[in-house]
Amino acid sequence: MTINKSHLPPLNSLKVFWVVMNYGSFRDAADELLISPQAVSQQIRLLEDILGIALFERKGRVIEPTEQAMILSPFVQAGFKELSEGVNRITRSAHRKRININVSPFFAMHYLMGRLNRFCDQQPEADLRLTTMTKVPDFAVDEVDVSIQWGFGHWEGYDSELLVRDPKVICCIPEIATKIKSERDLFNVPLLHPVHARNLWSNVLSYLGLESYEPSNKMQFQDADTMRRGAISGLGVGLVSQLDALEDIRKGRLVAPLGVDALAGMPDEDVPGFYAVMPRSHRRVSIVNSFWEWITLENWNDESVRLIDYD
Repeated sequence: MTINKSHLPPLNSLKVFWVVMNYGSFRDAADELLISPQAVSQQIRLLEDILGIALFERKGRVIEPTEQAMILSPFVQAGFKELSEGVNRITRSAHRKRININVSPFFAMHYLMGRLNRFCDQQPEADLRLTTMTKVPDFAVDEVDVSIQWGFGHWEGYDSELLVRDPKVICCIPEIATKIKSERDLFNVPLLHPVHARNLWSNVLSYLGLESYEPSNKMQFQDADTMRRGAISGLGVGLVSQLDALEDIRKGRLVAPLGVDALAGMPDEDVPGFYAVMPRSHRRVSIVNSFWEWITLENWNDESVRLIDYD
């Protein structure tokens, strides 16, 4: 029998297959499922007929999974775990007050922590759980409701909204700055790259009127703070967030060899920012929707509530 690609096999047969693979025995699977071994055997044969392949080799009372069964098993197991998680979430979501928030470390320190009390004042019953990460999570696997991440707003399949731009300043230590007299001199010094935007330097150099650029060095940094510290350590020239750059320049840790306003006129589409990101379906949970509305309406450009420098 040929499987109809538009339809999955019966869920019950897949569940029986999953349990048999876990226990390695029709009888033990029957005990777990509270059915007879004959019923287990019937469901397996049905699944084999539908798929057109043998899933088990039967040697008397002993069964051995075939290669095809070994391939199929982890996918079936993952599917049932996803189903279980989905059911758990909807059964506890109607009246829940917990909000699982995943945030870029830079945004958390410089923006969110100084303002989060405003949301708590609006929603005192909210149970906030905050984790930090430098990339958009897998919302299903990581059990995240809302994420705030750095980038250019391109997250297919999710709702995203810009909260605040993250303009950059070309920075380095004074010793390296002595080698940079013009924009073209940037080709002669190590450039520090963000992992999540390898084209950022290319956009910057293009804006400065330089030809296309292929980085000769491979030094990449996972987050803004690590790149900044790399620049302070003299590893090369970094694109440091303006908030940090102005403070580091003031304290003499870094300099801006081309001026702090060298990139001030870059087109908006080439300037990264921090975005709220979320599957649209998550807005159906009242408390999560309240948080989304708050973060998208908050004035993140208000400098009066930014956190102090901890260095």
